[in-house]
Amino acid sequence: MNSELLRIIESIHLEKDIDTELIFRTIETAMVAAIQKKVGVDVPIQCTLDRETGELRVTSDVDTGAIDLGRIAAQTAKQVIIQSLREAENAAVYTEFEHRVGQLVLGTVQRIEGGALVVNVGRAEALIPRQERVRGEMYSPGDRIRGVITEVKQIGPRVRILLSRVTPDLVKRLFELEVPEVAEGVIEIRRIAREPGYRTKIAVHSNDGRVDCVGACVGIRGTRIKAITDELNGEKIDIIRWSNSDEDLITNALRPAQLASLQLDPATKIAKVVVPDDQLALAIGRKGQNVRLATRLTGWDIRIEGVTQMPHSARDEHGNLIAPPPSAAPDTGPGAGRESETQVAGDVSPSKAE
Repeated sequence: MNSELLRIIESIHLEKDIDTELIFRTIETAMVAAIQKKVGVDVPIQCTLDRETGELRVTSDVDTGAIDLGRIAAQTAKQVIIQSLREAENAAVYTEFEHRVGQLVLGTVQRIEGGALVVNVGRAEALIPRQERVRGEMYSPGDRIRGVITEVKQIGPRVRILLSRVTPDLVKRLFELEVPEVAEGVIEIRRIAREPGYRTKIAVHSNDGRVDCVGACVGIRGTRIKAITDELNGEKIDIIRWSNSDEDLITNALRPAQLASLQLDPATKIAKVVVPDDQLALAIGRKGQNVRLATRLTGWDIRIEGVTQMPHSARDEHGNLIAPPPSAAPDTGPGAGRESETQVAGDVSPSKAE
């Protein structure tokens, strides 16, 4: 029996990562509580569990005689042990995850509760709230999923771990995972602008003149960028070459559209961009997405106009021209979107990026 107890303690230690000394003390405390429930809480009881043999020794300053714990006292000991070990396990989980906020984790969907995903991340369960899920992404129990830890908080006896799939940090961590040069700091991610599930613009810079930051992120035949977009369920990614020049950065951010002219007003942070009429829809993007992301990426309020005034043109709430009707716009199907993505991602041919 004593050796069996030691094996159980070792098993709990390995499975739950709870310190063995804490387990020994928990059992000792539980036995004291159980005995005092039988003989009285005022009776001083000392209980020692031998760490080598597993032998339990009980002593007291008063003569208690033989003690038959009985069912109720034994149940008390069991409850104390279970509660103490649960608290110890939660403390161990909190210690493991509290310093991992911002990190990428891989887990398995356990269940879905009110639109939120409950994810097994090893020794703990994490939650992806409905608002931290990407619209259109569908998951079922058993599916593998990645997310970024946004919060680790002790709430009473439990530990709450929150994950997100909408944060721009998810894209950053995926680049660190798939592009060794980013993980090693050779390539630096300067800024990210993201509309989850649709499109992301990411500005990168190489700290080594021999390394092409855009080409390294795309990978041979687009293998690296494809792995990232697959993880994001098809979300398009535009890789922008970073520049300390605002003019160059804005020009890069609006690619593949070609600019006719660019005027910056530093006082108002407004950038007035003129593009050829046939480039207007491309520069603005579907529903203004391209210019909207470029504005967030560069920090400038980008206002785009065609070389000539378009008939029946209109402006949105940001002052940008609304894209022309579909009949006058270039192809915006899946193939066109990927070609645009590839062109932005550094002068590579569409076939290579695919």
